[in-house]
Amino acid sequence: MAETGKRLDPFPAFRFLVTIDDVPVGGFSECTGLQLDFEIHDFIEGGLNTHTHKFPTRNKQTNLVLKRGIIGRELWQWYWQMVRGEVILRNVTIELFDHNGSTKMAEWECERGMPARWIGPQLNATQNSVATETLEIAHHGLNQIV
Repeated sequence: MAETGKRLDPFPAFRFLVTIDDVPVGGFSECTGLQLDFEIHDFIEGGLNTHTHKFPTRNKQTNLVLKRGIIGRELWQWYWQMVRGEVILRNVTIELFDHNGSTKMAEWECERGMPARWIGPQLNATQNSVATETLEIAHHGLNQIV
């Protein structure tokens, strides 16, 4: 019989920490792109008109997108090194914490990441918003550790 009164709340999406190898990057306000997809190949069999066969081919990952208020030049410098032809691959770790922020509930690692796009702040003198930067990171695989 099920226990009454016991709640299992989902983990909050705002308690997360992103680290990029040895780069002190500060806090991020957004982290998207934790996504894996299989490419599916449709195979049409002659004489079979009821359906097509579907076969998984390869797994692919989307780019990781990180957004934060500008507090330093670390992300820009990593991107600028790519512009100059110096490819530096770094592992990116995303940790998700419980409601209290004390217990790690999940952890993902993007292996051998490299900056693919940097987007600077949208400056507007009529608003008082924070200047943010966005870094898109292409990587060679996503692993869930915890």
